Amino acid sequence: MGKRTVRAATRELLRELGLTTVFGNPGTTEIPFLTDWPDDFTYVLGLQEAGVVAMADGYAQAARQPVLVNLHSAGGVGHSLGHVFTAYRNRTPLIILAGQQTRSLLPDEPFLGAVEATNFPKPYVKWSCEPARAEDVPAAIAQAYHIATQAPQGPVFVSVPADDWDVETAKPIPHRPRIPGYGPDPDAIAELASALDASRAPAIVVGSAVDQDGAVPELVALAERLGAGVWVAPMSGRCSFPEDHRLFLGFLQPERVLAARTLAAHDLVLVVGAPAFLYHVYRGEAQDALPPLYLLSDDERVLARAAEGTGIRSTPKLGIRALAERVGEVDRVEPKPLVRPEKPAATTPITAEYAYATLSETLPDNGIVVEETPSHRNILHDYLPVSSTDTGFLTGTSGTLGYSLPAAIGAAMARPDRKVVAVLGDGSSMYCVQALWTAARENVPVTFVILDNAQYAAVRILGETADGAKLPGTGLGGIDFAELAGSMGVHAVTVTEGPELAAALTAAFVDQRPTLVHVHVDPNLASLY
Repeated sequence: MGKRTVRAATRELLRELGLTTVFGNPGTTEIPFLTDWPDDFTYVLGLQEAGVVAMADGYAQAARQPVLVNLHSAGGVGHSLGHVFTAYRNRTPLIILAGQQTRSLLPDEPFLGAVEATNFPKPYVKWSCEPARAEDVPAAIAQAYHIATQAPQGPVFVSVPADDWDVETAKPIPHRPRIPGYGPDPDAIAELASALDASRAPAIVVGSAVDQDGAVPELVALAERLGAGVWVAPMSGRCSFPEDHRLFLGFLQPERVLAARTLAAHDLVLVVGAPAFLYHVYRGEAQDALPPLYLLSDDERVLARAAEGTGIRSTPKLGIRALAERVGEVDRVEPKPLVRPEKPAATTPITAEYAYATLSETLPDNGIVVEETPSHRNILHDYLPVSSTDTGFLTGTSGTLGYSLPAAIGAAMARPDRKVVAVLGDGSSMYCVQALWTAARENVPVTFVILDNAQYAAVRILGETADGAKLPGTGLGGIDFAELAGSMGVHAVTVTEGPELAAALTAAFVDQRPTLVHVHVDPNLASLY
């Protein structure tokens, strides 16, 4: 019987943990880990590390399970860091396994070596480790798994020297189940329940963690019991309340004055699973004081940062369930339902409003929308109500561009039972456009809809709002996305006329190949918020 290596022990552990689908872009320091790759493992190759991490992020979110990411030493990790930051903001449980030069070369700062490897991805990983001994590699990966999957979830990092994989080890790593969520303090819940019972017009503000915890049904039942209007926290990356529900009131804007003005009609606000109010622009201090706040979150940093309000620490589902058991029956007048704008007429050039309304009409039931159109986000909210929860909507919450194109590929691989549609800006698409090659290689039936306004419109508009003028570096144009997609094996069409759009989208949605619809849209957009 041959010796049992660290590589063999690690693969046994990965099987037990369900980490047999690996997203990666390998280099020489990863060869010892990859050699004699097992037939029951899947290696999803990406052509650039940022796209690799984003694909894994989309897969992990849609599958509701952690994923292993294989990166190359310092250079590969460096390329990936923008979307490691996104995974951290998205609270995505990624186990990032990076190669390192052999231990005997490390004192000499070798070529391809990672100096201070564990510090490189900080602070945007929950935990970072380079094991002191080769024999400790499996145990480090097991620990990384349990840290990544505990609330609040997030990416972790393990650096492994290349010569560790062939070292003999006899130490087995016992499999332990994932650590479940935790409930709130009963006295804190009693205080919140009493405040809600006394409230005349309460509101609930929901964030991504509600859908991540699978707590949307519980949240809907609580809102209906309270007769409370529901707002979505600024820049939320998930659909945590069905947007066609009678109690859905809309989206808060990422700006103090507008957020305070919107919430002024309520006499109590419960924030669940969100970083309270996330701001993007500053237009002065709000004149309207926020109503009394209660913040229910599993993230101690969110609770510590809140400048006001009462914090309750709990994972969302257990917190909502505990609250539902304590609140009383109160006769309230429900808020008026949200009124959405009518679909505009077809024009040339196509307006973003018309594009999103047409997408709403043609989108398959239970589809997953993966979004990255920064200058059109509010238009999306107005014309494309998302009612499909359980990852019905995904987007990057860090603001780092390039996330959603590869994330849609990962989501489609994780959920072949649902149609995945990526709605992207032209500028956003180009950051990780290499991921189209992976979509073609894996034959993933995802549809990419690129709304091309020939500019970085969000930069231009925010600059003009701040009295900027003659801003350089905002004009794009001239990118033939259909030709670009075709060069990587993805079927594509271009749409310039409004009446053509519905047919093009309908055909793409039933196509079992990866497809791209390049839509030229009106570049004239005046405001973001």
